Amino acid sequence: MAITATPNSPKLCRWQRPQYSQLTRQIDIFSAAITFIFYLWWDATFPNSSLLHKKRRAEWLKETLVDLGPTFIKIGQALSTRADLLPLEYVKALSELQDKVPQITAEEAISVVESELGKSIYVLFRDFERCPIAAASLGQVHRAWLHTGEEVVVKVQRPGLENLFKLDFKILRQLVHFCQSYLPWTIKYDLVAIYNEFFNLLYQEIDYIQEGKNADRFRQNFQDNPDICVPKVYWEYTTTKVLTLEYAPGIKIDDKQTLENCGLNLKKINQIGICCYLKQLLIDGFFQADPHPGNMAVSLEGRIIFYDFGMMAEVKSLAKDQMLKTFFAVLRKDTITVLDSLINMGLIEPVADMTPVKRLIAFLLDKFTEKPIDLQAFGEIRQELYVMFEQQPFRLPAQMTYIIKSLTTLDGVARTLDPQYSLVAAAQPFVRSITLSRGRINSVGELARQTRDYIKYRLQQPSKTELALQRWEERIASGALQFRSKSETSDRILKRIHLAIKSLIYACLTGFTLLSAAVLLLGHYRAFAPIAFALSGLCLLFLLRSLFNLTVREKLDKLAEK
Repeated sequence: MAITATPNSPKLCRWQRPQYSQLTRQIDIFSAAITFIFYLWWDATFPNSSLLHKKRRAEWLKETLVDLGPTFIKIGQALSTRADLLPLEYVKALSELQDKVPQITAEEAISVVESELGKSIYVLFRDFERCPIAAASLGQVHRAWLHTGEEVVVKVQRPGLENLFKLDFKILRQLVHFCQSYLPWTIKYDLVAIYNEFFNLLYQEIDYIQEGKNADRFRQNFQDNPDICVPKVYWEYTTTKVLTLEYAPGIKIDDKQTLENCGLNLKKINQIGICCYLKQLLIDGFFQADPHPGNMAVSLEGRIIFYDFGMMAEVKSLAKDQMLKTFFAVLRKDTITVLDSLINMGLIEPVADMTPVKRLIAFLLDKFTEKPIDLQAFGEIRQELYVMFEQQPFRLPAQMTYIIKSLTTLDGVARTLDPQYSLVAAAQPFVRSITLSRGRINSVGELARQTRDYIKYRLQQPSKTELALQRWEERIASGALQFRSKSETSDRILKRIHLAIKSLIYACLTGFTLLSAAVLLLGHYRAFAPIAFALSGLCLLFLLRSLFNLTVREKLDKLAEK
């Protein structure tokens, strides 16, 4: 669960009220969507580069999603990873999105448990704590004890949630069809694929039987690893809306002070976490897609405990030889080999021009493999990343966005525990486990070949001057340095010149028609004078409008040049 329950719960949201009808829900969702589309159109037509304006827009979207309830809170949290779909300010705001809906009462939770399991709460459990230990938009968790004495946690789904999801996705499907029919510019985003992606993601989260199966599969994958703990599922107390798990308390994984006070080795915890995720991604092909600190803890023995298995994703696993090849390609900063591996795993969709993707991978390999991550370094690639998404129709596969979100979250936790941690150093036990596994003669041979190539790579590394010249050459060849900057400046100047010429033309027309009207008024054709005066007034309006646009354009260009 994402947040801890508090006694002071907010008042009932609009969507929770008994009189809230299907028509009202439809109006609310369509109104929010149309307002958002209008804001996007307005900002594209009348650009405002003010950071405050962009933050205000992003905050509006975040608060609107919270008001619309659980479906849209979850969609917003998923969109917080989608730099390929939303501007940076929206991504930042949505990454702070939290569940702000009231927790359900103990009576409602007990009613759901009794209805689902078909028995009285005290026939099922020796004791059941009425106050939840955690709560979120989809449900909440209560601590309980079985009659056998075992301590468990009971995850209870919010009443009416499934019906709300069905209604919301029915309305969203209508919204997608509306956009495809009347907003042609939305076609490049492949809204149907995004809709199906969110639909599958959210329905997986509200099916607790599926979550239990995910937990069993995850525990099976790590049954031989003493450093990983996965709570046991009690299937006789589990349905689609109730999930009962073994109680496994621990210290929150990013609580550095408490971990140090308990004498735990923070570098070791980092190493366990990194190797665990490498195994999930590369060997199992089955990984937790939402590893935030609320879903992970550390036992007093130093084991990492995983809690939430509602958001799991699958990728095509690699053969061990291929994993070794990819790992050493990362060390050698071999962009082409790394890109090929990502394509083989289905994490990158090949397009006609892969140059921007190659440049992004090269940047990541150069910046983040052999040294602690510097967050300021992301500023160097941020502009190119958004230009890449704007200039070519390119949407990351869902699995890749989950991996990015997972690794970003893990990196944040790792830096909290050890600011100087190295990804390559932390991954060494995982590489050793691959090469020393039984019956893998081919892996040992591949290791020897890759080690030889890596030594040659290190010996043949160019000097710093040669590397600098190489980077300049690559950036000039790709047009990422001066050419794009000069092109943007030239475009701005040309637009101002165009507006100035239009203003000059309107000024000439205004003066000419006004002079003509005066001549007609003083001459023998006074009947035509009002027409000429009207044309002069119309030209004056066009002149004023053009001058206003020219003034606004000049101010925006000055802001852009700062």
